[in-house]
Amino acid sequence: MLRLHFDPASTTCRAIVLFAREEGLEIEYKPLSLQDGDHMQPDFVALNPNHAVPVLEHDDFVLTESSAILKYLADLTGSPAYPPGLQARARVNEAMDWFNTGFYRDFGHGYVYTQVIDIYHWPDPEQQKVALQRALSRAEEKLHILDGKLAATGAFVCGPDISLADYFGAGFVSLALLINYDLAPYAHVSKWFDRMMALPAWPATHEAFMGWCAAVQAG
Repeated sequence: MLRLHFDPASTTCRAIVLFAREEGLEIEYKPLSLQDGDHMQPDFVALNPNHAVPVLEHDDFVLTESSAILKYLADLTGSPAYPPGLQARARVNEAMDWFNTGFYRDFGHGYVYTQVIDIYHWPDPEQQKVALQRALSRAEEKLHILDGKLAATGAFVCGPDISLADYFGAGFVSLALLINYDLAPYAHVSKWFDRMMALPAWPATHEAFMGWCAAVQAG
């Protein structure tokens, strides 16, 4: 039995749900709300002492961290989205690590969340302004790098075929929708993101996230 504990709006959870639905995996979904503090409840903390989502249960095996869960599910099903070849798989791992440790830090945590999540706000308005300027500069650099990579690889991050790096990275890039950040200057990123949003499972997977976007933009 596969069971996924997740917040439907969570950036790191949506990548897993999208992949699982596209692959037709049978998973029991256990939604919770970070906003309501469900991740701090004793039963959940017993599963993940980091009190973070997502958490995957496979019978008595418990796995945390979005990247690890994606790779586990892909290996479990033999998905071509995680190719078995040594160098091809290394490229996917490389791209996923880059999204997680570089892009997400600068674009997600540094720029987007600082604007929309209270705990990321700087207490002083001038500090907030400086922090956003620095984060935007770093985020734009990352977007230029991603744009160049997609110009070279074609349709997807690691080549002509979709991989785990695309599912993972699209979740982070989707944060642009929270603040109406215009991806048009990054033509290859924009086309790739449109391609990801055209996946059949995208609308249902992102329903809660789009509700969050609407709430943020309504003020």
